[in-house]
Amino acid sequence: MIDNRLQAPPSSPYGATGQVCNWANAVELEDIPDHIRTDAKYVILDGIGCALVGAQLPWSRTATKAVLDMEGPGRCTLFGWNQRLNPLSAAILNSTFIQGFELDDVHADAPWHANSVILPALFAAAEHAGRGLSDPKVFNGEAFLLSAIVGFEIGSRVGNALYGAEMLIGKLASCGAVFGPAASAVAVSKLLDLSPEKTEDAIGTACTQACGLMSAHHESMAKRMQHGFAARNGLFAALMSKERYTGIDKVFERSYGGFLSTFGQGSDHEPAYLDNKLTDNLGEEWKGVGRIRIKPYASLIATHAPIDCIAALQEEFPEQFADPESICKVNVELSKPPFAHGGQMIERPQSAIGAQMSTRYTTAVQLHDRAVFMEQFKAENLNRESLWRIIHKVNCVWNPEFDKRGKWYTRVTVDFQDGKTVVKELPGPSTYERPLSNEDIFKKWRMLADSAIDAERRNRIESLVMNLEHLGDVSELIKLLETQVCNPIGED
Repeated sequence: MIDNRLQAPPSSPYGATGQVCNWANAVELEDIPDHIRTDAKYVILDGIGCALVGAQLPWSRTATKAVLDMEGPGRCTLFGWNQRLNPLSAAILNSTFIQGFELDDVHADAPWHANSVILPALFAAAEHAGRGLSDPKVFNGEAFLLSAIVGFEIGSRVGNALYGAEMLIGKLASCGAVFGPAASAVAVSKLLDLSPEKTEDAIGTACTQACGLMSAHHESMAKRMQHGFAARNGLFAALMSKERYTGIDKVFERSYGGFLSTFGQGSDHEPAYLDNKLTDNLGEEWKGVGRIRIKPYASLIATHAPIDCIAALQEEFPEQFADPESICKVNVELSKPPFAHGGQMIERPQSAIGAQMSTRYTTAVQLHDRAVFMEQFKAENLNRESLWRIIHKVNCVWNPEFDKRGKWYTRVTVDFQDGKTVVKELPGPSTYERPLSNEDIFKKWRMLADSAIDAERRNRIESLVMNLEHLGDVSELIKLLETQVCNPIGED
């Protein structure tokens, strides 16, 4: 039960927005189960690894140069650059780095990328307040961890209130850019210890900035930055609220122009949104960290089940798949969400972002290279003749019957020149069905970190994150993220 007997309460303590604000203000780290705290640290470690890998990628450099040309120096760290910027610019670029290579986390029910929204906003908020000219503050690791868990939880619940993945096909909107601003605002409000009243203002200002188009996923660099908009906008909203700038009251539940009523428009469901999903068992059931999954492939989540099908067939029929040139046709049948998200036709020349968003490309590259990781998206590997001969054999179709079986249901059929046909069906991607263990996440972190930084720095970062609740000053961790990193794919 949430205790609503608080000073500076929200405008409607028992409404959805008010309950979120009161819970976020009242929750303490000891209220959170040990396994959620532990899992959250591994999620954060993966996010940091993705940021370090993404910081010096060609498209990250393009974004950084543009922002540096526009903005003067500040006091917030730009990961991997030996640069400091104002908090809003640092948040949007650091988020862009986490999303830089499609290696980051994804939520199993509400497909947003939590680290790329929450971590950049919190790091920037901590440095902005911690290095202020008046009344500088020190934020310990316990406060940072708690604020991250709160942000993960609220962003995921906002997504569930809008039927999660349905946003991808019903609204053609980028989930994280819609779900994320409120999550960022709540996380920063928690870190800054804002009252429920000010947290409500922050959520209201954040939600009126929610936006993001799915068309960014086809070829634009802006796709990498969409969650950065959410990180920045939520941070902006909380910092404004801290100074008593008021936002929209009761923004989640308002029937006219409210967040859920607006983004619920066009829904195929009745009701169009589920405001109870924001608050049901809040603080008892953990919908955030408990449902965040870490990607094993450097590609869109909608491409993962077809990759899994091919990998399983390659393992089951090694001789048949020894020569990819012997394949006549690959038919990938998908339920509607993954088909709408990744089933588009692609043409040459192809960019890294377009390839990572394409089921045709990722299916073909698994057949060709038996891997879908960073190497597969280097510029010199994107347009290989032998790979494109396979891509042209891959066909993606929507099978309406699969919608009844599950939103990620997939069947892959491979026909060979010798007349043999093999088939594999999966209810969803291994990313969801068989999520990486914490041990696997740690191995992934090591692989990512070793491609960008030296072993001494890597060891120090992982030690601080794994003992985050005992860290006296989070700036100690931030300092380790500041020094310039390598470009893991070696391109300018």
